[in-house]
Amino acid sequence: MLTLDALLSDETLRQQEFPVIKDSLFLAHAGVTILPRRVTRTMQDYLEQCSLRMQEYPEAWRAVNETRVVAARLIGAKASEIALIGPTSVGLSLVANGLPWQPGDEVVCYLDDYPANVYPWTDLERHGVVLKLLKPSAPGEITPELVEAALTPKTKLVALASCHFQSGYRIEIDRIGRMLRQRGVLFCLDAIQTVGAFETLVDHVDFLSADSHKWMLGPMSAGIFYVREELQDMLRPSLLGSWNVRSPNFIAQEEIAFERGGRRYEPGALNISGILGMKAGIDLILEFGIPAISAQLLKLKARLHDGLQPLGFTFLGPDPHNSVNASCITTVQHPTRSLEDISKHLAAHNIIPSLRHNRAGQPLIRFSPHFYNTEAEMDRVAQVIADAA
Repeated sequence: MLTLDALLSDETLRQQEFPVIKDSLFLAHAGVTILPRRVTRTMQDYLEQCSLRMQEYPEAWRAVNETRVVAARLIGAKASEIALIGPTSVGLSLVANGLPWQPGDEVVCYLDDYPANVYPWTDLERHGVVLKLLKPSAPGEITPELVEAALTPKTKLVALASCHFQSGYRIEIDRIGRMLRQRGVLFCLDAIQTVGAFETLVDHVDFLSADSHKWMLGPMSAGIFYVREELQDMLRPSLLGSWNVRSPNFIAQEEIAFERGGRRYEPGALNISGILGMKAGIDLILEFGIPAISAQLLKLKARLHDGLQPLGFTFLGPDPHNSVNASCITTVQHPTRSLEDISKHLAAHNIIPSLRHNRAGQPLIRFSPHFYNTEAEMDRVAQVIADAA
């Protein structure tokens, strides 16, 4: 079994698994990840088989069912609680559109989350649902105390991101989930920025959605949607088709009866190529183990932080040296230098971060390396920026 230490200590092996490093330094995994070689080969093998036989050939279906198992293992769920759908917004919208809302019900959420975890909830206002918008003291800094203070007897659901997409602040999922479970409040998690990078367990989560195209190292529009088994009868599917409604011999019935388990939320033909690619990415992550991956990510963040700080950059989010809420997202601003120019300079040296903007329109550079990156590469980022000053 390959270990992360073995990968990082063998440059040939690292290039075989992640050929992107031969020509560039990709630091935008919080956006859309590059694909490891084994992911692309898995998808290519499947597509090649599809030129020879039907797309739903038996081995592919077995792999689809195995994907439910490994995805469940990744988040501490049951395979029967996993639907294989993406992107993240689809799962979140299924929660928003499938719960039995009553006028006056309240949803607690955060306006400055990624839009996919905002619009499904704001749209509920047309049904008489009341939004309670969190206002943390810093971007994404959503604490259990802040959430608890927003609850009322009418709170039906709290919808949060496991990690803020700009500041990289990771919430305390289990503490918040325990508190909400004790109060009988549902907890929905947009987990795309932590699944595959940091422990993201659903012991006290009711719904979770995460596409694979970030930290799971998978393709776009292949994802996992988790619904706690006890709530599957409550959460009515809002997308209906021949796959999730029982249709023996593909004959429509007079009454709607949903399939059981995660399939209940999969209305039609599955994205098998993407699902198999996602499985290959998850298999790689499970092979290395989340503890080893998260330790490496925090090491990279600290190294990058320490290299950029002397250059006058200011940082959004937690200090990587003394915060349990830190992730591998490092987002920076600069009081005098143009971030657009810095971004162009980095791109000219084949270093690829993400250029983003805050609500005020101010530019931000977001660095998001993954576990296969090295501390030496973080040093290179700081050196390239310093050389341009």
